[in-house]
Amino acid sequence: MADRREDLRAADVDRQFVAERLKAALDEGRLSLGEYDDRLKETYSARTYGDLDDILKDLPGFHPMGGSQLEPSEPVADEPDERPRRSGDGNPKWLVGIWSAWLVAVSVNVVIWALVSLSAGEPVYFWPMWVAGPWGAVLLASTFSVKALGHNPESNQRRYRDS
Repeated sequence: MADRREDLRAADVDRQFVAERLKAALDEGRLSLGEYDDRLKETYSARTYGDLDDILKDLPGFHPMGGSQLEPSEPVADEPDERPRRSGDGNPKWLVGIWSAWLVAVSVNVVIWALVSLSAGEPVYFWPMWVAGPWGAVLLASTFSVKALGHNPESNQRRYRDS
């Protein structure tokens, strides 16, 4: 006997779809803030598609037998994609992000140093090197491990998150 759609377990992505539809209904004035809050609580505690259908049944555009966008999703693949996400220049996005953060922090420190030096009338001790140097050395080591050794910390994070 085939499983009835109403009895199938809903996934987090299905609950998120219902939450977004409820937010749209609130924005359209179809739900009061109290109704929205109550239904949102029900959404995140729903277990089946039937539970989610009951939350949306009185809203326009809902058709539980095939016309709804709320349909059982495909099972998630067991193995995550191990390829690192890359920026336009071929570097992993996390690598571009950490170097960008370094550049911003060092730039802010150099600008502050320059303003202090200008107000003092002479160059003061160049303290931004203590921000740029050690942090830059750690980033160089990280970059080397990615480029030369092919190490990918993103895949390690995914493994821990998924287990």
